[in-house]
Amino acid sequence: MIDTHCHIDLYRQPEKILSECEKAGATIITMTNLPSHFEMGFPHILPLKRIRMALGMHPLYAEQHSKEFPSFLKNLHKTSYIGEIGLDFSREGFSTKKIQLETFSKILAAINNQQKILSIHSRRAEKEVLEMLVENGIHSAIFHWYSGPLNLIDKITEAGYFLSVNPAMINSESGKKIIQRIPKDKLLTETDGPFIKIDHRPIKPGEVFEVYKYFSLIWNKPLFEVEHLISKNFKKLLSNIIK
Repeated sequence: MIDTHCHIDLYRQPEKILSECEKAGATIITMTNLPSHFEMGFPHILPLKRIRMALGMHPLYAEQHSKEFPSFLKNLHKTSYIGEIGLDFSREGFSTKKIQLETFSKILAAINNQQKILSIHSRRAEKEVLEMLVENGIHSAIFHWYSGPLNLIDKITEAGYFLSVNPAMINSESGKKIIQRIPKDKLLTETDGPFIKIDHRPIKPGEVFEVYKYFSLIWNKPLFEVEHLISKNFKKLLSNIIK
């Protein structure tokens, strides 16, 4: 199972979750919301084979961006994964729109021409995010839990970017429409744990089997073919940082 977006550090017992993930053999990219969170978690992730930690600056933490940005630059060389970053122009984030735009612009400028994979938050700001990624020459990005206009998906994938799907998306009509629009070769999977619940409990990192089963159903393909396709897509994404 491949989980390209979760938040292991936000679980009640992150070290226990890490141990379970390692034993399960899942491939996981765990996000952070601020560089200070990355600094706390990175030593625990470093020895693990199939789990990687991304360096993040979440748009909903914008009031802390100015203080944290020097640490972002200081830690940038430690990881090939950047996230969670992006813009949030929803009601929750709109008041810090200016700060978000400044921070996102600085982040993209800092990683321009570097071999990094970005996990992108784009709620109510999908068009702006896409334009900024393209303008800054970003080659490898995943739009996490996309909820924007259907016709923009075409431009996102034409630019070479991926979109990651989680169990919440396969259980909503809007999510299903979005999934149908994404080309198969631009699909990846995620949990966004612990923010999604399964059986009245927080989803665990790597619990994407229901998404695989859904793809199998709508594509009328056996599970092993779905697993092969997602693995192939992930390897294609990784090829951008191991050239």
